[in-house]
Amino acid sequence: MTPQDVLQTMLAHDRFTEWLGLRIEEHREGYCRLRYRIREDMVNGFHSAHGGVLFAAADSAFAFACNSHGFITVALECAISFMRPAGVGEWLTVEATEVYLGNKTGVYDIRTVNEKGELVALFKGTGYRTSKPVA
Repeated sequence: MTPQDVLQTMLAHDRFTEWLGLRIEEHREGYCRLRYRIREDMVNGFHSAHGGVLFAAADSAFAFACNSHGFITVALECAISFMRPAGVGEWLTVEATEVYLGNKTGVYDIRTVNEKGELVALFKGTGYRTSKPVA
């Protein structure tokens, strides 16, 4: 399967990505860039994007990047640091980049930036690649 085939297979059953409103801008082996807009139903009590929304969007970019090799890959570990808030109406760009790919594991750097290019969140994901192909 090509990375594009993998992406289409994943998106065909991914209602959460649809709910988040994620728009895939670029996808290739070990890489994914997507954008989404913060909506009213995504903010916390202080009117900034809920950390769970930022985590979920970064996790989706991570999933699209690490599964791009054609084998089902699952998260072993994920961590996120929040740098600045994002408010309703802001467009955020999430870029997942593969920084290491071994026989069974891969490490990914996922950066979320606002419209000014300022870092909003930094996510690091480690994935475990199974021997089961994406079908």
